[in-house]
Amino acid sequence: MKAAVLYGREDVRVEEVEPRALGPGEVRMRIEAALTCGTDLKVFRRGYHAKMIVPPAVFGHEMAGTLCEIGSGVEGWREGDRVVVANSAPCGACASCRRGRENLCDDLLFLNGAYGESIVVPQRLVRQNLLRLHSGTAFRDAALVEPLACVVQGVEESGFRSGERVLVIGAGPIGLMFVRLVHHLGCEGRVVGRGAARLEAARRVGADHIVKVSQGDDLVATVKAEVPQLFDFVVEAVGQPETWEAAVRLVRKGGGVNFFGGCPAGTRVSFDTGLIHYSNLTLLASFHHTPRAVRHALGWIEAGVIRADDFVDGECPLSGLPELLRSMAAGNRAIKTLIRVHE
Repeated sequence: MKAAVLYGREDVRVEEVEPRALGPGEVRMRIEAALTCGTDLKVFRRGYHAKMIVPPAVFGHEMAGTLCEIGSGVEGWREGDRVVVANSAPCGACASCRRGRENLCDDLLFLNGAYGESIVVPQRLVRQNLLRLHSGTAFRDAALVEPLACVVQGVEESGFRSGERVLVIGAGPIGLMFVRLVHHLGCEGRVVGRGAARLEAARRVGADHIVKVSQGDDLVATVKAEVPQLFDFVVEAVGQPETWEAAVRLVRKGGGVNFFGGCPAGTRVSFDTGLIHYSNLTLLASFHHTPRAVRHALGWIEAGVIRADDFVDGECPLSGLPELLRSMAAGNRAIKTLIRVHE
């Protein structure tokens, strides 16, 4: 079969790969939809991810498809079932799992290989994070489950209440998903970001106000010039130290900040301790997802709240993936691209 293989820093090649035989409890899924992701771009730039992938390895993790082979001992599934699978599954036995914090599992098992014609789903993922799709659910919609599950985790941990004024910093796919769910929950959602297409997408998904910033702008001053009142909650969905620091300066007394965007390794931030203490701020950081969040994410998709049409703004054949990743690394402002793995 054809699949994209990560060999190292900015080195992804589309090759013929020998499909491996199924082990007990495993299934093979024909991939019908695969989507690009900011995490995959980071991995492409670095050439590895310490937790998720060690090269050489098949690549990509947002996918949906059809079961085409069932391994021994698998019950409840059959060939032809339409499914979506998350990109990881927890062990269920470590201290974090026992506390219900499976996103912090000491032994998360990750799954890569979305950019290929098929993928073997390991037994643990079959048991915990392989979900059946409704007959009318489009594969391209279902492929949004994994990133949306991370957002659902963040939304639930933030505890948004209807009527709150929420600012989302960043208009990438994650920021846009936050805007959509915040709007659906009855909050007044505002977004600050760059790129005309992304900001127009923010408008489509329900942003009540949009603040456009440019490279080098003072983010806090730009936001306050348009929206003088501070926010009940701020979500940082960029992953840069300067935007983490800005988020704290844009929230009201007694408000909260979710540092959702992961910053580059080794970076540091500096906060005004007096501001945090005397304003009684709640600061949290949400990471990854749980099986519960994965199921909630699919529920939002199958209810029509989250649709690929709002997030997927391009298509590319599998053979063009290496060049697409290079263009993304160079500043391509696409939101998400559907990879056609069967050319």
